[in-house]
Amino acid sequence: MGISSIVGTFGIWDYVVFALMLIISAAIGIYYAIFDRGEKTTKDFLIGGRRMTAVPVSLSLTASFMSAVTVLGTPSEVYRYGAMFGVFAFSFLLVVIVCSEVFLPVFYRLGITSTYEYLEMRFNTVVRLCGTAMFIFLTVLYTGVVIYAPALALNQVTGFDLWGAVVSTGIVCTFYCTMGGLKAVVWTDVFQVGIMFAGFLSVITRSMVVQNGFSAIINDSYHGGRLNIWDFDPNPLRRQTFWTIILGGTFTWMGVYGVNQAQVQRYISCKSMFHAKMSLYLNLVGLWVILFCSVFSGLCLYSIYKDCDPWTSQIISAPDQLMPYLVLDILRDYPGVPGLFVASAYSGTLSTVSSSINALATVTVEDLVKPYFKMSDRKLSWTSKGLNLLYGALCIGVAGMASLMDSLIQAVLSIFGVVGGPLLGLFALGILFPCANATGSLVGLVCGLCLTLWVGIGAQLYPQLPEKAMSLSLSTANCNFSFITQAFNKTFPTQLPLLTTAVQDLAAYRPYLADNLYSLSFMYFSTIGTLSVMAVGVTVSLLTGGRKQNLVPGLTLTKEDLTFYHMYCFFKPKDRHEELLDCGVNPKKACGTLNPTFSDGEVDTMEENTGKNNLTFSHDKRS
Repeated sequence: MGISSIVGTFGIWDYVVFALMLIISAAIGIYYAIFDRGEKTTKDFLIGGRRMTAVPVSLSLTASFMSAVTVLGTPSEVYRYGAMFGVFAFSFLLVVIVCSEVFLPVFYRLGITSTYEYLEMRFNTVVRLCGTAMFIFLTVLYTGVVIYAPALALNQVTGFDLWGAVVSTGIVCTFYCTMGGLKAVVWTDVFQVGIMFAGFLSVITRSMVVQNGFSAIINDSYHGGRLNIWDFDPNPLRRQTFWTIILGGTFTWMGVYGVNQAQVQRYISCKSMFHAKMSLYLNLVGLWVILFCSVFSGLCLYSIYKDCDPWTSQIISAPDQLMPYLVLDILRDYPGVPGLFVASAYSGTLSTVSSSINALATVTVEDLVKPYFKMSDRKLSWTSKGLNLLYGALCIGVAGMASLMDSLIQAVLSIFGVVGGPLLGLFALGILFPCANATGSLVGLVCGLCLTLWVGIGAQLYPQLPEKAMSLSLSTANCNFSFITQAFNKTFPTQLPLLTTAVQDLAAYRPYLADNLYSLSFMYFSTIGTLSVMAVGVTVSLLTGGRKQNLVPGLTLTKEDLTFYHMYCFFKPKDRHEELLDCGVNPKKACGTLNPTFSDGEVDTMEENTGKNNLTFSHDKRS
């Protein structure tokens, strides 16, 4: 099938479906505002009173960062570069295992609300404020990209005003965040992840009918070079290979699931350590399903447009408009279904933006308001709601910057790599290395951030040459160009002309590093940021007396945090228990007193004694 001579438009049923999604999302916020009207504490508003269970939290974790960037960007990435993106299934597995075994136990045991409270407990206030500032910058920038994505879809499919759609996205998210807090965000995510699945399935099902089955799509993809999953080329300049995704992708998503406030805030809202860990593992199943749907949608795109690429034939002006165009093309005879797809893209964005806004408010209250301003809990709750409004407006404003990005997937992963990589390295330094001190952490953070900014900005100023980007071939052999000149006579503001000209002028001169360091795959940004912070941090700490510090128990990873250690204790004789990991931080415990599984009431809780400036533990059944 090639480009259709008749392109569908939004009908009344499409608007109805789309409007219902918005109404239900807003209604959830209103429901929790009324249902929890007696719960006025900031703990209830920001982390759900720590009474959430594994299943809704797992779906919320899946929805939070599987946004419109996934719905629109991943199929486009597969269409242009092949199904190598599916290797992320292995990366997600590694990420979930490491996060549930390394980061989650420490954060959950401390009973913190903001992830960055840990940095002050482990290092000092300066390190905490640096981490907080970097998170706010990262999240506002990322959220702007995510808001722009569905607005682009709406503009492509319906002709809605682009910036009107941007503003409406921010307003709806801000509304139910402000009204209902974390509970509204989590349960809205549960609803929205279902809409995302439905949107993908509608496209996949219709594509299989149009192309006469699954085998035809796979056959077209094979002959078009799109089934390039097992590419083991170690060249770090290649955009996507097995190694760039396994190494770079794992570090990038570990920065999201391991230390990002928006995700950590969800699993520490669970009522027990067991529910928190289960939420991560159940979330893995959701990640795999959405990954498969998005990758296969990209193969459907290629199978349908293999002989007439809408992008190179200039029917559309950006690759991320491919999925909305496909929906118009193949679902025009099914009232309401194009609306379902746009609702799925919009749902992904609502879930991500609401998560980000809620996390930004939480971090600001815990790290920048409570330590320096005396307020009643009721006033703090109202302050949290006001911050939701403020950050919602700020993210809408930043969304304009997303118009400078060529690829949504590359933009998002680059942002997480440049800023998120050093942050991941900072937390890993504190959790994994008892010798790390405040001086080493601060120097390591600055060095790691400078390195990733250098590489990231260089990559933007001197884009990778087409032959190095390894984009696969696209054909316009069967395009009807008389139709193309009339079919989509719209303009899509994907770049700001003055800034684009400036970047092109800079790119005209390519220094030596442009085709080496600056051409490094964007997947590796997080890896180099994380490893550089850890390497510099450990070195400087050892040189500045890191071994002489007296650490409070519980701030670094211990053997008691690891599930495999509990299993070892359960099956092995007691005289061999102490052969395993000993971090030298917590007092040694006899293995016989440890329960190999977690359940309600069996986790350590930590309380801070601010008067004496130290930390005390209370043990329930395991002490």
